[in-house]
Amino acid sequence: MATAKNTKAAASTEALKQITYLASALKAPRITEAAGRLADQARDAGWTHEDYLAAVLEREVAARNASGAHLRIRAAGFGTVKTIEDFDFDAQPGIRQQIAALASGGFLAEARNVVLLGPPGTGKTHLATALGVTAAQTGHRVLFATATDWVTRLTEAHRQGRLPQELARLRRYGLIVVDEVGYLPFEQDAANLFFQLVSSRYEHASLVLTSNLPFSSWGGVFGDQAVAAAMIDRIVHHADVLTLKGASYRLRGRGIDSLPSIRTTTAEDES
Repeated sequence: MATAKNTKAAASTEALKQITYLASALKAPRITEAAGRLADQARDAGWTHEDYLAAVLEREVAARNASGAHLRIRAAGFGTVKTIEDFDFDAQPGIRQQIAALASGGFLAEARNVVLLGPPGTGKTHLATALGVTAAQTGHRVLFATATDWVTRLTEAHRQGRLPQELARLRRYGLIVVDEVGYLPFEQDAANLFFQLVSSRYEHASLVLTSNLPFSSWGGVFGDQAVAAAMIDRIVHHADVLTLKGASYRLRGRGIDSLPSIRTTTAEDES
């Protein structure tokens, strides 16, 4: 009896050595750990060979997905990682169902956009980031930056004569997040570059944009009503537009009920 057990143990050890070698050759070293950890469980529970193999491979796939999601989230450039679960929907109950539907990722498959409008401090950036994180977790490449940073990036590409290549490269990202549209006005050249970014993704890939201004004020931001109208037309043609309301969460408990109203100054105002 002891001899039979020793023989079986030796065979098991030899098999695990072979698994270690094969896992290394496949560049899947986590298979070795899963195979050893699940071997006794499989024997005790009477698993079939197929059940055991499926369990080992399932662990490897799950680990790879988690690792890939972590790398995509890091590469996205989020200022701070936020999740939908962390969002205070008690302060914005009117958008709960819309966000839940967007979190399923269907808008990405359809190359639809998401626009989050509302006063500062109502959670626009949090939700934009959370949708980006969810997209990264489900296999999509994501990039996050403020509108000003996007314009800086496109201006540099234009200066180097590689704007078409940069726009084509960005189109390979499933989701681009543009935060803080309208916080600073754009000069004419910057507005045209931003318009090209929007146009290059139209019906190809998704955008998530946040703004503290209604669409009616975007003409002042971009310095040209025609450019703003053409841009809005492309953004909202296939889009979910969510409006957040209320006071800034940053002001809670500070005795300040609201912030000054925000409007874009135009040349006409200054005259």
